[in-house]
Amino acid sequence: MSQKVAVLGTGKIGEALLSGMIRAGWAPADLLVTARRPERAEELRTRYGVAPVTNAEAAKTADTLILTVKPQDMGTLLDELAPHIPADRLIISGAAGIPTSFFEERLVEGTPVVRVMTNTPALVDEAMSVISAGTHATADHLTTAEDIFGAVGKTLRVPESQQDACTALSGSGPAYFFYLVEAMTDAGILLGLPRDKAHDLIVQSAIGAAVMLRDSGEHPVKLRENVTSPAGTTINAIRELENHGVRAALIAALEAARDRSRELATGKKD
Repeated sequence: MSQKVAVLGTGKIGEALLSGMIRAGWAPADLLVTARRPERAEELRTRYGVAPVTNAEAAKTADTLILTVKPQDMGTLLDELAPHIPADRLIISGAAGIPTSFFEERLVEGTPVVRVMTNTPALVDEAMSVISAGTHATADHLTTAEDIFGAVGKTLRVPESQQDACTALSGSGPAYFFYLVEAMTDAGILLGLPRDKAHDLIVQSAIGAAVMLRDSGEHPVKLRENVTSPAGTTINAIRELENHGVRAALIAALEAARDRSRELATGKKD
């Protein structure tokens, strides 16, 4: 890769992205990082061979800036970067809830901005990253974002108007599955299984089910029906899930996550 890319605010997701890019063929010499703590910056230099720089140096040097700081810190970061960013820099934001207009209003006119919502499976190269173009971002800019985030999983382009829904589904999505596994593990213990065995049974079942969903091409209803025999164990379990309103609860939870994503765009913290 010939262009320079800077990851600003290199936390867990930023580091996962950095390591994925290197595995995908990006030269460490073309990668810059910033971190709040000097010891963290030095750790990244030692681990990956990348160059730690200041935010201002990154803005002046890199062709693409990936901003991975928390949403509440983004305004302060942009105030620091704005005097140093020319209009030809590509800005990629990974901050939940913040629209591309937030960046365009604070940077020089014409700056291309791409909004990306990724998730924590980036840590194991199985992320789902959703990509949207700002006003001045071109198809080439979207391709650059796909090249970067494709190093840690799958990418999908959507209109920015769908970003809050995508945040609710996939950005927060891993937590829902972890919550479900936690509940099923507790159920396994209640049914008399040791915790470690319950955990192994559920995790492997989840992996197998996910691969079937991804690779079979079948609708989830069809796959569920294949497990659901008349008057059998599964249909009795499904009946209890329906009796307890699990489907409705999931829909309400996703709506709540979407609404919170919208609130973050307004700067609301509580």
